[in-house]
Amino acid sequence: MRLVRYGAAGAEKPGLLDGEGAIRDLSAHVCDIDGVALAPSALAQLAALDPASLPKVMGDPRLGSAIARPGKFICVGLNYADHARETGKEPPAEPILFAKASNAICGPNDDVEIPRGSEKTDWEVELGVVIGTRAKYVSEDEALDYVAGYALVNDVSERAFQSERGGQWTKGKSHDTFGPVGPWLATRDEIADLADIDLWLDVDGERRQTGNTRTMIFGVATLVSYISQFMTLEPGDIIATGTPPGVGLGMKPPVFLKPGQVMTLGATGLGEQRQRMVQA
Repeated sequence: MRLVRYGAAGAEKPGLLDGEGAIRDLSAHVCDIDGVALAPSALAQLAALDPASLPKVMGDPRLGSAIARPGKFICVGLNYADHARETGKEPPAEPILFAKASNAICGPNDDVEIPRGSEKTDWEVELGVVIGTRAKYVSEDEALDYVAGYALVNDVSERAFQSERGGQWTKGKSHDTFGPVGPWLATRDEIADLADIDLWLDVDGERRQTGNTRTMIFGVATLVSYISQFMTLEPGDIIATGTPPGVGLGMKPPVFLKPGQVMTLGATGLGEQRQRMVQA
C-alpha cells in the first residue's frame, strides 16, 4: 500500500493511493496515518480493503507529511561511504545518531524556510524508515519485522548552525520545515530491495545528488537494531538513514540554497518531492 495524508496543514485526512494513483479517503477506517494505524494488525485491515470501495478524493489536494505526529525523528550521519569521503571524513565505525526536532516535519511539497542569519542551508535526500511495532533490544535478523514502511525524506540542514556554533548537530537540523516527509508511506511489501534504491535531488533543475542505497555503510536492519539498543523505538517514529554524495557542503567551492530556488528529489518506489525556498 501507499498511504498518504492530504488536506490543509493541521487538518490532514488519511488516504491511500489506488492502482491509478488517485487518493482514496480512509477517514471511515482510521483517524490518521499515525502509530496506531501503522500497527501490523491495523495495516492488515487496511490492506484488505478494496480501494474502489473508498471515496475518491477529487482535485489536487495538498499532501501533508506521510506520518502524523512521530514521537521521534532520528537521523543517521555519514552513512554513505561516498558522502563521507566528499566531506573529508572517514566512514564511521558505528552509526552516528542525532535527533531532528518534530517541528521540522512538513509536507513533501511545502515551502522550506531559510532560517534568519543562515548562509549555509543545504539539501540531503534520504530513505526514511517508519516504525510500526515497539522495538527494544531487537536483533538484526528480526529488525525489519518492526518496520511499517518507508518514505522519502529531505534532511534539510544549516551547516554553520550544525558545525560552527558549538555543541551537537541538532540545532542545524531542526528549523521549521527542515524535514519534508512523503509524498507517501510505502508499506514493506512495496519495496523489493532495500539495498537497491536509487535516490536523486535537483536544485533549479540541475542534478546535485545521485546515489543508491547499495553504498550505505549500515543497512536498514542494522540501523533499526542498533538504535533499539539505546532507545525504544515506538510506532510512528521515523529514522532518516543518511544521504548519498552531492550535498552543497561537499561541492568545491561549497554551494548553498537561496530564496526562490527549488529543490526536487525522489527515490525508487517512494515518489517525488518539490520545495521552494523562502526566507524565514
